[in-house]
Amino acid sequence: MSEQRLREAIDTLKNSGVRITPQRHAVLEYLLNTMVHPTADDIYKALEGKFPNMSVATVYNNLRVLREIGLVRELTYGDSSSRFDCNTTEHYHIICDECGKIVDFHYPTLDEVESLAEQVTGFEVSHHRMEIYGKCEDCQQLETQKH
Repeated sequence: MSEQRLREAIDTLKNSGVRITPQRHAVLEYLLNTMVHPTADDIYKALEGKFPNMSVATVYNNLRVLREIGLVRELTYGDSSSRFDCNTTEHYHIICDECGKIVDFHYPTLDEVESLAEQVTGFEVSHHRMEIYGKCEDCQQLETQKH
């Protein structure tokens, strides 16, 4: 992660009038440094050694603030826990059916699909989300080793 991204995110917090507590800074820094899409529990477990008095509720509250400001996206997938993504640019996700790993991939946005959906349904489209499912390389190798 570049220090510049962290500085820009902190500037966004300051400009929004949000206090930058040590815990909030740590949650933001963790999200900017990770390539996975962690749950609130993942973040809590990663930071509990550094902040032994921090609760899971504190992590959730910080994630809510970061989401409301637009620094984090909350990804929900059915019944499983929400996952959080610091990459707020338009992109898509591919998800492993076996281990649940989520990987970003970029593809030109599907503006034509949104436009067609509006024309066909009369909806005013606000956004879209595309997910692709399969088996990641690690799970493929594990399966190969079993046989």
